Amino acid sequence: MVDQMVTERLPGAAEAAAAIAEGSLRSEELVRACLERIEASEEAVQAWTFLDPDYALKQARERDAFRGSGRPVGPLHGVPVGLKDIIDTADMPTENGTALDAGRRPREDATMVARLRAAGAVVLGKTVSTELAFYGPGKTRNPHDTSRTPGGSSSGSAAAVAAGHVPVAVGSQTNGSTIRPASFCGVVGFKPSHGLIPRTGMLTQAPLLDAVGIFANSVEDAGLLADAMAGHDPADGETFPLAHPQLQRTAGAAPPVKPAFALVKGPTWDAAAADTREGLEELQGFLGDACDEVPLPSAFERAHELHRVLMMAGFAKNLSSYYERGASHLSAVMRAAIEEGRRVLAVDHALAEEWRAVLNAGLEEIFERYDAVITPAAIGEAPEGLSATGDPTFCTLWTFCGTPAVSLPLLQGSAGLPIGVQLVGPRGDDARLLRTARWLTEQLVEPRE
Repeated sequence: MVDQMVTERLPGAAEAAAAIAEGSLRSEELVRACLERIEASEEAVQAWTFLDPDYALKQARERDAFRGSGRPVGPLHGVPVGLKDIIDTADMPTENGTALDAGRRPREDATMVARLRAAGAVVLGKTVSTELAFYGPGKTRNPHDTSRTPGGSSSGSAAAVAAGHVPVAVGSQTNGSTIRPASFCGVVGFKPSHGLIPRTGMLTQAPLLDAVGIFANSVEDAGLLADAMAGHDPADGETFPLAHPQLQRTAGAAPPVKPAFALVKGPTWDAAAADTREGLEELQGFLGDACDEVPLPSAFERAHELHRVLMMAGFAKNLSSYYERGASHLSAVMRAAIEEGRRVLAVDHALAEEWRAVLNAGLEEIFERYDAVITPAAIGEAPEGLSATGDPTFCTLWTFCGTPAVSLPLLQGSAGLPIGVQLVGPRGDDARLLRTARWLTEQLVEPRE
């Protein structure tokens, strides 16, 4: 039986920001509504690891007073945001999902948090992360069925949005940590192109793979949140000076021509559940001649192996301090990952890094003809049980290549739970991908009254 934990949706982030800016809604009212929803279902969902209602309301009152002064407000003014607990906040603990960081208080905000505050956002609290953002589950449960996992590692952020606790939330992805939980929890998940949003002040796992992730109830809201955080940061060598991406604006625009899609089953298609395969094949039929099945060259079969080299080597370098000072406090799977990373040869790491360019060149040929790739976001519905967070296999290739990806809650499995459809675009073309994702959503989902 599916638990009735998914509540009536809060106003979307863009809708709320507009209402606050014009004075028809106060930030304090919206934050109180969030807190009421959290009080009603947090015992069952357990999405939050730090939440101070009084402090959240204090921030909201400050935003309302600022607006009342007549000064110009930012694009997220007064809008509450949840942050995955691997993202540094100077005014709240950041514990990285491990007892080894219990009580840790960073000295300054992560770059993305500073930008969110500058945009006027209210940082509502910190959402649950799996252990060091890897496979060790946290306490969070899927709001659609609390006997099942919400996915990971951004478990709390996905569940908080799905449960109606907060309009938008921030997570991360080094393998499938945004797209998979978004699929399981039935919300929009957006993993931008590698380097679009700086990771400074976020737990480092593998810098060549790490990306910030976003959870929302609409594509436009995902674009709004990403817009506020995007941009070059000299402290993050994977970011570059670029013009503002204008993700929300482009996402809301009509495509100049009907988008064309490539259905890519990928090297792990056999792992997909029957519900997932049937849903994507039905989607292909709905799109008709606008969607072709496109096979990937055999070189792409190496993507999972190469991704693992970069990820495990990154763990060995960046997480070894946890191993050295408290290996007994880490899960067996975390210890094994760090130990595996220590065995990676430098030559294998260099070759894996070079292969990213090779595979992206192959993808460019696909994107010359198609606006987006359609592929599974996850194997199927959220699996039963809370001892694991599900398999990220359908995210690995795209994370390795650094391409933007979005999970759309368009399918439903045999148990009545959501299954996401993953859309992937060319690296650096995030705005067009979001525009295509919004167009596809509008074709399949009737507008809400």
